[in-house]
Amino acid sequence: MHEFDLIARIAARAGTGAAARADVVLGIGDDAALLRPPAGERWLAVSSDTLNVGVHFSVDDDPADLGWKALAVNLSDLAAMAAEPAWCLLALSLPSPDPVWLDGFLDGFEALRGAHGLALVGGDTTRGPLSITVTVIGSVGAGQALRRSGARAGEDIWVTGTLGDAAAALVWSAEAGCPAELRQRLRRPTPRVEAGQALQGLASAAIDVSDGLLADLGHILVASGVGAEIELAGLPCSPALAAVAEGRQRWQWQCGGGDDYELCFTAPVDQRAAIMTALAAVGVSRIGRVRAEPGLRVIDPAGRPWQPQSIGYRHFAEVCE
Repeated sequence: MHEFDLIARIAARAGTGAAARADVVLGIGDDAALLRPPAGERWLAVSSDTLNVGVHFSVDDDPADLGWKALAVNLSDLAAMAAEPAWCLLALSLPSPDPVWLDGFLDGFEALRGAHGLALVGGDTTRGPLSITVTVIGSVGAGQALRRSGARAGEDIWVTGTLGDAAAALVWSAEAGCPAELRQRLRRPTPRVEAGQALQGLASAAIDVSDGLLADLGHILVASGVGAEIELAGLPCSPALAAVAEGRQRWQWQCGGGDDYELCFTAPVDQRAAIMTALAAVGVSRIGRVRAEPGLRVIDPAGRPWQPQSIGYRHFAEVCE
């Protein structure tokens, strides 16, 4: 199987052109895709992420799970901007052309792509160490995108869903006793696309929780020029995590574990009721407040300052310190 066989196999699964979306003039098969821009006053939102073997996943991981997650982490970025997904591109570096692995990968990728109505319009295949790069393109109303820079002192800090499940599963990845609910959160995260769009007009700033709650919230604080106080008692916890961890261990996974792909956002106090209603299906928790003073304080249930062992994952940390 050579490169063009791989491309044909991918295209056959994904569909091309108008069969995928009416705004696709020309999809897979030429030097570039041709796309109709969104009608009206809308901005394009573009995000790209790479997953590398040995860093983000193991060579033994289920390829269907990899296909799902490779797309999910990108959709999560669009969700944080309140954007509506439209198109995606897939670039694969493979050590060998393995049709069984590719079909498994596409099972997961296509399941999530179809669920969100994206069109796969191009990409690349090459020989090399296993690496997956996905680019997603969507749109958002002009001036309606959620950014990291809009948080203001006195506002609430919120998070969707629950935190810490994926981090717990990662620690137990080699153990058979890991609860299935935790493992599922690590392998097949749910991008909060609909929740992000529902927050238009309600939230002032947002980010998706990929590297860890405290690390990612820190990006909002820096971009907005503010500080924050987080209450550990308010952190949402799934029943599966509550059954296996408590206290400092659970807080560490919730605050610094990463791979949650929930949305952390800020909003004015007077939007509390509207937010609870808008995100009732997903679940949402108020976990702290924005402060004018710089810095990030974490308070335990007894009202005492709490210091995490780490605040989250940082690429290149070992070469920068």
